Amino acid sequence: MKSAKEKMIAGLPYIDSEGQLFKERQYAKEELKRFNDSEPKQLKFRKQIIQKLFKATGTRFFLEPPFRCDYGYNIAIGENFYSNYNCTILDGAPVTIGDNVLFGPNVSLFTAGHPLHFEARNQGWEFALPIVIEDNVWIGGHVVVNPGVRIGKNSVVGSGSVVTKDIPADVVAAGNPCRVIRNITEADRVTYDQNS
Repeated sequence: MKSAKEKMIAGLPYIDSEGQLFKERQYAKEELKRFNDSEPKQLKFRKQIIQKLFKATGTRFFLEPPFRCDYGYNIAIGENFYSNYNCTILDGAPVTIGDNVLFGPNVSLFTAGHPLHFEARNQGWEFALPIVIEDNVWIGGHVVVNPGVRIGKNSVVGSGSVVTKDIPADVVAAGNPCRVIRNITEADRVTYDQNS
């Protein structure tokens, strides 16, 4: 018989009756309290906490405190990841974030879900579905990404969006529910000069 943790990670319905998941969430909260309460100059200390907590990280990443997650061990971030203030990741299922991804303030990724009918919900059943954010994605402030969503490479999700379905590569998408507005084209290419 599978444990609640095995069911959770596999995307199966589960109830956390054995307490293992509660203990693991408590551990993550303790580590994140240390992270969130650290002094601004303690960059190396913060980085070490995230590297210990997450499944995988690139060598270059930066998360502005406060940051919150359920477990940490289901989160993998790529190279050159940046998350602005108040990011929340409910990582019951794997959350995979590619290279060169930017999060605005108050971005929330929710792998967790609950049954629609109240009886099962009241019994404590829940589930978790993976979230994938591919390379070069920019997610604006106050965006919510729901369970089971994939956001394609190079895309931009506008501020305040609620992403309930997959977003393809190379598009601008926004809204509640989030929808593709247009493709990103060569006309969007801008060259900046650092010397100007």
